[in-house]
Amino acid sequence: MAIARTTSDLRAVLRRFARDRDGVSAVEFAIILPFMLTLYLGSVELGEGLSIKFKTTLAARTVTDLASQYVSIDGPNMQNILGASSKVLSPYSTASVIVTLSELTVNASGKGVVKWSCSLNGTPYTTSPAQKLTMPTNLRTSGITVLFGEVTYPYTPPIGYAITGTFNIYQNMYFYPRLSGTISLSSCS
Repeated sequence: MAIARTTSDLRAVLRRFARDRDGVSAVEFAIILPFMLTLYLGSVELGEGLSIKFKTTLAARTVTDLASQYVSIDGPNMQNILGASSKVLSPYSTASVIVTLSELTVNASGKGVVKWSCSLNGTPYTTSPAQKLTMPTNLRTSGITVLFGEVTYPYTPPIGYAITGTFNIYQNMYFYPRLSGTISLSSCS
């Protein structure tokens, strides 16, 4: 009799437990919270990464566009042109950003031959012997001169650093000189 009563009491408790809805919201919240936090933090990091990518593209465009407006560039002007990238990339840190600006003349085989090159926080291309770069298909016309600007931003995600580490966001831009066929450079610094 005591066993039957215990079994019947247990069944009653289990039926009440199955009908009880008081803790369902808390359990659902506990299950969904990690997913929602991951989604939120991931979207914040994705947004910041895209913002830096867009600013890096704009910095490459700005540096190349500024240089295209000269006939001759001296050292202080070159430093101002390369330094303009930090204004464009603001408010993000520019301590490790590499900015390179080069003038290329396309040879008969469609390669860009480096005429001059300057870099901020990096190594410029060599001019002696002249380094040859592969040109995009639409710029492989022999004899043309173009300016080639590059910006590399080492991006470290603030939260997902342990997963991805630091990776480089690289953007480049080509511009034709505006006021003359070529641009002379007296010095990089």
